[in-house]
Amino acid sequence: MNKKPNIVFFFTDDQRFDTICALGNDAIITPNLDKLVKRGTTFTHAHIPCGTSPAVCMPSRAMLNSGRKLFSIEGAGENIPENHTTIGEALQKNGYNTFGTGKWHNGKKAFNRSFSDGAEIFLGGMMDQWNVPAFDYDPSGKYDSACLQTPEPHRSNKTIEIPCDHIKSGKHSSELLCEAAIERINNCDSDKPFYMYISFLAPHDPRTMPQKFKDMYDPEQIELPENFLGGHPFETGALEIRDELLASFPRRPDETKEHIAEYYAMITHLDDQLGLVVKSLQDKGILDDTIIVFAGDNGLALGQHGLFGKQNCYEHSVRVPLIFAGPGIPENKRTSAQAYLFDIFPTLCQLTGADIPESVEGLSLTRAMSEPVECVRKSMYFAYCEFQRAVKKDNFKLIEYVFEGKHIQTQLFDLEKDPKEIKSLANLPEHSEKISELRAEMLKLRNEWNDLGSTWGKAFWKAINWT
Repeated sequence: MNKKPNIVFFFTDDQRFDTICALGNDAIITPNLDKLVKRGTTFTHAHIPCGTSPAVCMPSRAMLNSGRKLFSIEGAGENIPENHTTIGEALQKNGYNTFGTGKWHNGKKAFNRSFSDGAEIFLGGMMDQWNVPAFDYDPSGKYDSACLQTPEPHRSNKTIEIPCDHIKSGKHSSELLCEAAIERINNCDSDKPFYMYISFLAPHDPRTMPQKFKDMYDPEQIELPENFLGGHPFETGALEIRDELLASFPRRPDETKEHIAEYYAMITHLDDQLGLVVKSLQDKGILDDTIIVFAGDNGLALGQHGLFGKQNCYEHSVRVPLIFAGPGIPENKRTSAQAYLFDIFPTLCQLTGADIPESVEGLSLTRAMSEPVECVRKSMYFAYCEFQRAVKKDNFKLIEYVFEGKHIQTQLFDLEKDPKEIKSLANLPEHSEKISELRAEMLKLRNEWNDLGSTWGKAFWKAINWT
């Protein structure tokens, strides 16, 4: 291959780390993702640092596309400022044509800086899956703001009336985006390599999908997660937000199983569409010349710990899938090296020979793909608004909670013995030294991440009143 490898990046919305059959979940059907796992290297411990907005996906996407840490992005990530180089911009400078389709959520100007072309562009946060207000690419960057409205919570196929001329009615979002990607691949005859960013709206609610995929899952056969609860035992700062209102209180087993069945069906449907895109690369004769990246923007509780959203620091919400496959990437390999989504940016730069912009704060994962033991990070830092902070190190996780200006709870989990984070060890005297050690690490990372200088951090650290 004379030219640089193409890149196709599949990015899903609300897909948890444990939702791929080949990685240990026998309850879900993901044949195409299973093939991708065999073709490439999977990071089984990829994370987001949680978020600074109830819409956790917004800062997550800003971090991914800018390569910057949580408190180094502007606001909650609603816009990516011009001094933060995006993946698309860096690759364009390295000779790539860049194409974006699907959910962006980080500002019109940043989208047009990142992509030289696009189709079926959705600039909002969430939408009825069958009635997406999707734009054609506009070189001027002018997109109708009336099309950015977010619907109220619902779980039906009911059409949402939106004052917009760009509604793509009657076609599911996953099909809409993948068809746009396939059309672009089929018509790609340039000598230049391309970067294609396919950003799904699925499996985010409203969780609706073609009946064929819904019929693959019987809610009665779904097993409740081991850490299912009727409600979270204490305040988290996010118990009354939109995501938590999608199911009744206390949480009912039958209703929770229905949600999980629909969640799985959404993922199986997007897996099916992903497979069609990969097939188009093969039919075009460029699959072996293409790096494929698969990742999700955040996890989701769906009944675990009595929660339904992602506004927390538990594993089910901060761990995400991350797979790299293609030229130069080891096949059928899994690594437990700890990573963040914003490490993808410098990784792609190294894989393609592009310069890593000075604004990027992520760490390349390329060494972790090939070396038997490679610790990218020894510890991980997590934060949710002004309510929660967490640190993860040596298979232990410490979570601290603040609410209404008071420190209300400490949790300590041994993730090796208790991966579902069921039993907190925080009140056991024999673990006091471990808590002190992790609190010291939390303070260290707080300073490294400039959390104390953030609006959210000032409130949290004032309430917790640590020296």
